Amino acid sequence: MRLVFMGTPDFAAASLEALLRSDDSVVGVVTQPDRPKGRGHILTPSPVKLLAEREQIPLLQPFKMKEPEFLHALFGWKPDLIAVAAFGRILPPMILSLPPQGCINVHGSLLPKYRGAGPIQWAIINGETETGITTMLMDEGMDTGALLLQEAVPITPDDTPGTLSPRLAELGGRLLVETIAQLKAGTLVPRPQDASRATLAPLLKKEDGVIDWALPAIALGNRVRGLSPWPGAYTTVAGGNSWTIWRALALPGPATKPPGVIVALTNETIHVATGDGILAVMELQPANSRRMAVAQYLAGHPIAVGLRLGGPAIP
Repeated sequence: MRLVFMGTPDFAAASLEALLRSDDSVVGVVTQPDRPKGRGHILTPSPVKLLAEREQIPLLQPFKMKEPEFLHALFGWKPDLIAVAAFGRILPPMILSLPPQGCINVHGSLLPKYRGAGPIQWAIINGETETGITTMLMDEGMDTGALLLQEAVPITPDDTPGTLSPRLAELGGRLLVETIAQLKAGTLVPRPQDASRATLAPLLKKEDGVIDWALPAIALGNRVRGLSPWPGAYTTVAGGNSWTIWRALALPGPATKPPGVIVALTNETIHVATGDGILAVMELQPANSRRMAVAQYLAGHPIAVGLRLGGPAIP
């Protein structure tokens, strides 16, 4: 079949790699425009663009999905099927109805759970022990289309989006190729989603990183993991400073002080009272500094038991 692929980040590039190893022909790739990155705000191509250029595949980077020039080029590719993974744009009806075999999306959750742009992060934040990949036929809703294939993946206690996403991306590529093969063979029957079981996973915002010490320690430990690498879980410290907390462990036992109060220090951890239990902070990053183990931080920044963390959101 003639395939068009739409995607942007590393997660999507894994699906494009898998398609390029399949029996079908990728006749074109669509990705988002280059974005400014870093302190120098240098325009940077997406991982999908870099892969398409390496393989010399025709490439489109529309700013809007209804641009006449983009639509003319896309329709000219005459795709039998459009495959989509982490593209970051809503496809209008005229594109959804273009390919005879439809548009297939690779989604990083076991739909209908975690519909939206942040399924991997929110699964970790919510303490899930399992997630997975779903391929589905796209419709005009947000991840509401009929299910095709699904496969589960365990979430380990140490997983962050940075460790879980590559595993899901590899699975997504494999499941996408298998989905297309079964559709061609006529052995795959789409299944409607059970909307009553749907949950949402919206795109994370900077303010989602503010630590609410009144939450239970277990919930905070999951948030620290789920918010890595962006936006990070952060809190204010006395004197107007801030910490981003990168690694932390929930400890059993009741907290004897109000939430946010440092109740104990060890050579390698800072113990902070929460709404239920203690959070042992093991790695942090002060504002305008680098990430470091708590042992390194304490060696140069003596702090006292009784110091209270938390306060207004950090801009």
